[in-house]
Amino acid sequence: MKAPELRDLDVDTLRARTQEIDDQLFRMRIRKSMGQLEAPGKMKTVRRERARILTILKEKAK
Repeated sequence: MKAPELRDLDVDTLRARTQEIDDQLFRMRIRKSMGQLEAPGKMKTVRRERARILTILKEKAK
């Protein structure tokens, strides 16, 4: 999702999405360590999406 789309969501939804992304990253790290990750570049995009969400959560906290 892009930043403007994320800004339209409420705080609870953003926190839930962050938790989902954390779980997804954990599973991807395990697959990577076992050599079974089919798209290593996807980790970068998932980490960036998580960073976007955390940035928006901080903006909304102000």
